[in-house]
Order: sequence, then C-alpha cells, then structure tokens
Amino acid sequence: MALPTSTIVLCSCEDTMRPDGKAVGKACSGATVKSASHLCRSEIGLFAELAAKPGDLVIGCTQEAPLFQDLAQESGFKASVSFVNIRETAGWSSEGAKAGPKTAALIAAAATPMPSISPVTLSSEGVALILGRGQIAVDVAAKLSAKLDVTVILSSLDGIMPPRRADFPIRQGRARNAQGWLGAFEVVIDGFAEPAVSSRDGLKAGRGKDGLTSRCDVLIDLTGGQPLFPAPDLRAGYLRADPASPAAVAELLFAAADLVGAFDKPKYIDFKPDLCAHSRSKITGCTRCLDLCPTGAITPSGDHVAISAEICAGCGACAAACPTGAANYALPSPDALLMKLRSLLAIYRGAGGKDAIVLFHDADHGWGLIEALARYGDGLPANVLPVEVQEVTQVGIEAVAAIFAYGGAAVRFLTRARPKHAIDGLRQTITLANQLIGAQGFTRDAAGTIETDDPDLLLAALHAIGRGSVSKAPSSFLPIGGKRDIMMLALREMHRAAPAPVEVIALEKGAPFGRVRVETEGCTLCLSCVSACPVSAIGDNPDKPMLTFDESLCVQCGLCAATCPEHVITLEPRLDFSAFGAKPVLLKQEEPAHCSECGKAFGVKSTIDRIAAKLEGRHWMFSGANADRLKVLRMCENCRVGAMTAQSFDPYGAPERAAAKTSEDYFREREEIEKARAANRDKPD
Repeated sequence: MALPTSTIVLCSCEDTMRPDGKAVGKACSGATVKSASHLCRSEIGLFAELAAKPGDLVIGCTQEAPLFQDLAQESGFKASVSFVNIRETAGWSSEGAKAGPKTAALIAAAATPMPSISPVTLSSEGVALILGRGQIAVDVAAKLSAKLDVTVILSSLDGIMPPRRADFPIRQGRARNAQGWLGAFEVVIDGFAEPAVSSRDGLKAGRGKDGLTSRCDVLIDLTGGQPLFPAPDLRAGYLRADPASPAAVAELLFAAADLVGAFDKPKYIDFKPDLCAHSRSKITGCTRCLDLCPTGAITPSGDHVAISAEICAGCGACAAACPTGAANYALPSPDALLMKLRSLLAIYRGAGGKDAIVLFHDADHGWGLIEALARYGDGLPANVLPVEVQEVTQVGIEAVAAIFAYGGAAVRFLTRARPKHAIDGLRQTITLANQLIGAQGFTRDAAGTIETDDPDLLLAALHAIGRGSVSKAPSSFLPIGGKRDIMMLALREMHRAAPAPVEVIALEKGAPFGRVRVETEGCTLCLSCVSACPVSAIGDNPDKPMLTFDESLCVQCGLCAATCPEHVITLEPRLDFSAFGAKPVLLKQEEPAHCSECGKAFGVKSTIDRIAAKLEGRHWMFSGANADRLKVLRMCENCRVGAMTAQSFDPYGAPERAAAKTSEDYFREREEIEKARAANRDKPD
C-alpha cells in the first residue's frame, strides 16, 4: 500500500533497538526512509533539514515529540510532522528483529488522518456543596473556602462545635437524590435545618424540612455511603472520598480546588434521533443503549432516546450496540477507525507479516502495561499490533468483522482487572463476533478480552493465542457510508474472504440481525407493522394489499411484533448473507377489494367479505328493510359518502332501546313480588 509522499525517520534510540528500514521502505512505497541513532540530540540537525521541506514527516518517536514540536514552531517549518511510538510497541522486544512488518504497519496507521470532534463546555463558578458526617466535612470546607464558595450539609450536627467565625454555612440534612453535572447540579435535601445562632456547646439544629433543592457547581460527597450517581467516578464535578482515608481526602482536596472556570470535554457521541428505533406510538422497541449506559446519560425521549453530552463519559457502549447507526462514536468515527485498521493490516501483510493479532487498548491503562512490558520484560510479540482507542468498549462488531476481512487472525481487548464501568456491552460484541467468525471457518473464540493489571499476565495471554485461521484472499474494502452501511459492508466482506463461508448463521436473542416471521393465516394486512418499523425493513405496496420484508435492514427491535394487533409476528435472530443486496421478499399478498361503483381499489377483499358476513342479518343497520345497505361496505370512501347521502342514511336511527332499569325499578318490583306472596298466603285453603 502506498503512503502519501512523506519522509519516515527511524531512530534506534542510541542503538537500543534495530528498526528494519528496508522492510518499512518496501511496505510503505512512495515514502523515503531515513535512519538515525540520536535524532533528538546530536542529530537534531537532520530533523531541522527534513522539516524545512514541504510534505509529511513521520518521526518514529513519541518521547521527544514536545521537543520536536517546539523546534518546528520556533523555526516555522513547512512540513507536517506526526509521531508514532515504535520503541515500546515494536523495537524494545525480544522479537524486535522480526518486527519490521509491524513497524511499517504502525507508521502507516499513524499516518491515517483522524477527524476532529466538537467539544462540550462545562462552566463552574466554584459554588460547592459538601455532603458529609462529622468534623472531617467541616475541615475540608475550611480548606476549600479560600477558592470555592462552599456550603456544608451534615447528616447530623451532633459533636460539631460552633465556629468562631461563620465563613461558610453549616446545615443539617440528608441528600435524597441528585442530578446534573459540573456547573449544573441539583440535589434534593430532606431534613434540612439551620442551627440556632445561639448554639453554645455544640450546634443545635432546628426543625427540619423535606424536599428542598440545592443547586451547585461542584458536589463533594464525604458521607461514606452509597454514591448519588451510577458510575460515580465518571460524573464530571462529583467528587467522592472515604472520610476515613486521609489520602483519599487529600486527593479530593487537590481535585476540587481547580474546578473553577470553563472546561471542554469531547462530545463523544454523534446522535441522529431520526434513526433511533427506541419507540413508536408509545410502544417500546430497542433499549440496547439504555441497558448499557453506565452513567445514566441516556434517557427515553418520545420515539427516540436523548443522550446528555454533559453526563456522557465516553465509554462508547451505546455506539457499539446501536444497530441502526443512530449513535456513532466520534473519537474516532467508525469509518475512521476502519480506515486505520485497513492501513495497519494491509501494510503488515504486504511486508510479510503473518498471524496478526490486533490488541485494542486505551491510553491510560493499556499504554502503562505496554510500556512496562517493553521496559522490564520481553515486550510485545512481533505479530501483536496495538491499536489505541479512547475506550475499548467503543469498538463495535463492524471493527471486529473488518479485522478478519482485512486478514487478521485474532483480536483482543485489553481491560483492567476491575474496570471502571461494566463491560457487558463489550462482552456482547465479543460473543456475537465469535458466533459469526467461528461459523465462517475462522478460529473459534478468536475474539476475546485480556482483563489484567499485570504486564507479565498480558504477555502470557498474548502468547497463549494459537495460530489462527486467516483469510486466503483478504479484502481491501473502503469503509464508506453510515455506521449501519459500514457494518453490513464489513460483514459481507468478511463472509467473502472467509475460509469456509456459510450463508445463514443462527444467532442468540438480542442480536441486531434477523428476520420476522408472519403467520399469514392470521394477518389481515392492516399494515400497522409497516408504520411502526423504524428502518423500513417491512414495506407495503400502495397499489395492492401486500406485505414485504427486507432482512438486510432489520435490527430486531421488536416494534412490529409489539404493534401487531393480531399478534402474528415473531422475531428470528440470524444473519443471512444472501439477503445483502437482495430484493425484499413477499410475506403476504391478497386480492384487493374494488369499489362496486367506480372500480377503485380501496382495501383487502377478504377483510371486506368477512365484515359483511358478520354484519348481514345481525345488525339493525344491515338487516330487514335495511339489507340493501350492505352495498355501501363494498364502496370506496368517496362513493360510500354519496350513497349514504342519497339514502338519507341516519347512523343514529337505531330502534329505540328498552329503558334502563334503575335501583328504584328493582325496589318497586321487589315490593310488588312481596305483596303478591303475602296475598297468596292470606287466601283461605
């Protein structure tokens, strides 16, 4: 694969590694490869010389990137400079001599452009609410009062001495619940009470009130109880510490003091409400994102959901699970991530690399283990290609399918032994991926997690991955389109490149692919399912009573089955590769009912016949002298109005009904019956 015209500089870092410049040059055709051993110091002139030329300059070092960037800015260099870590990921390894293909792949992946994202601004004026118990909360408030506008609410004022000077309010109360984020918290307080100003040997609370709302920018929780939010460590502006731990309290003080001003955070999710399959007509369908969100950032909002960018912590579970593409991860987007994987695996394969294992990791935990392994251990194996992402839980089935379509042998997700938030969504993605790739002839369980905080255990887990089955004819498809389009394209290309492809794969309940089954005998072609389907998988024909189904569009949201008044629709999770690009299949078709007057088609003939049979001779409107009115049932809406007008049809002209009996009528009848019985008893024999 050719790279844009560029120059690649490989530094041996004082000869502590031996980058394979020939392998890199061969794989990255179109690029010039330069070698160095001390680029950041004695050979800094080489960098200045290359950066003065226009074009792309790729430096195989990230440690000294700040130095190079400062030099470039000061000198006004023309080159576009990017950096890639080949030392900890490839060179510092017991298999470094075989890492030429890997080095070339990492450089190619780093050169893949990543789109920028829009930030979300959170503003804090420093109004802080401290919830706690005991003197520790008051002490924390005293230390923060110079930088924040603090208020303390204690669960009890017992044992709290009145301050000599009231620099901040101290109140009694308990937090019932809370909502919001940095700069916009709302806390509902029960038992809120102010202490008497005349408190002498201890603060004495007055009578408490429930349901008071306190608003603040920063919320500090020192109660030691249950957190006020799910995934509390991920809620911006909510600081929580064990009051019995001096170290935790000190860390909280350090973090709280800086929470004044405007803060930008990434807008992780690009959400398109019109694609959401959550609900239709107040009937709930897809709830995948709601079930997975660890922070509570997603809430129902009519026919779709709403995602709070302020609360969202960027785990990406919603985007990975979203079957329609309504929720897209923006850091990076699905197409950008697949472009990076495409470059990575194509260059690796083109340079002679085999049995590629893609290792997804994050910047914090993942890089720490990789660096520790490189500095104190054997380093990553030469066939392990690390890919940094914001969160490993953001990776969806489209990326996993693309890896095997592009020629990968296995994929692993590196997580903490105890993740900050649940990884249920990632486990679901892996389960689905293994079902799909295993059925296609790839190695079963080729996708999985490595859940560890130990670099040695990481290396052992990577070595335990056996040689996997790979595609004999890897794909090089370009990921173009929306998320759903990219996902279906990746699956189709994986199927095409699979060692032993099969057409239909049965899946477990909850999978985002499948078909609907319709019991045609009970279906009346009311078309309720057509209007309920959010992705137009179920269709109709405006010219005739017909129900069609496009399996490639179905996301198994269940809205059609929940909406069907006859309850004749069921879901069948599966992936049918033959449905890609195929025409919609016919589920049911009937003869249309034609107007007896003008011949216009206006309904389903069997339905009209059934209605007429039920009404004929059984309803006053269509029996006896009114039997001729049955003809209007076989007319279209326009002709029916004309016929009813000509006949002076009165829909309220029903025969008079018997008067309803009241309680007085029953009492009167009972009295008459009693009188008759008494009269019979008084008659002589």
